[in-house]
Amino acid sequence: MIPKPERPDRDRLYEIAAPQEGHFTTAQAGEAAYSPQLLMKHLKSGRIRRVRRGIYRLVHFPAGDHEDLIALWLWSERAGVFSHETALALLDLSDVLPSEVHMTLPAQWASRRLRIPRGLVLHHADVAENERAWVGSVRVTTATRTLVDCAESKVEPRLVRDAFEDGCARGLVDRESVPFVIDYLKQFFSVSRSRSGPRFSSSSARARRPS
Repeated sequence: MIPKPERPDRDRLYEIAAPQEGHFTTAQAGEAAYSPQLLMKHLKSGRIRRVRRGIYRLVHFPAGDHEDLIALWLWSERAGVFSHETALALLDLSDVLPSEVHMTLPAQWASRRLRIPRGLVLHHADVAENERAWVGSVRVTTATRTLVDCAESKVEPRLVRDAFEDGCARGLVDRESVPFVIDYLKQFFSVSRSRSGPRFSSSSARARRPS
C-alpha cells in the first residue's frame, strides 16, 4: 500500500485519475492528501469539474471513450461490472446501443439502499475474476458470462444468437461451453451441428422476444 503523502500531491492525483479517464472520487483524492475543502477550492477555480456527487474530473484531461460509464463505475465504488446488453455493446458483440446501462453488483449489495443513477439498471450476482474483462478503462463481463446473463434475462433472441455466433467466430466463446445459452436459443432458432458445436440459423419463423 502506497503511504498517503503529507501534502497534496498533484502527481499522485493524476496517477489515480489517469486510468479512469481523468476521473476520481473524494476518497481517492484523499489518498493524494486532497481534502474536501481543497477540492472545493479547485472546483471554484475551474481546475476540476464535479461529475456527480463525490466524483470529479480533471478538466484538462483528454476526453475518453467511456466517461459516462467510468462515472457509474466509480459510483459503485469500483465493485460493479458492466453486463448484459451493455457488455454486448462494449465487447462489440452487438451493434445495438441499449437505452439503459446494465451493471452487476455483488450479491451482498442487494440489501443496500442505494440512490441509483437515472438510466442505470442493476443486477445482483457474484461475478468471478475470470468472468471479468477490461474494455478500455471499464470492467465488463466476459463474452461467455455475458451470453449466459442475457439468456437468463431473456434478452431478445436474435440479439443473443448474433452475439453467440460472433463470439464463437472470434474465439471468445466455445460453442460447447454454454449449454444454458444453447437451450435458450433452441426455443427460437433451427439448430444444426458442426465440428465445433451447434450453429443457429439466422432465419427462423420462431424467433421472437420471449414473454
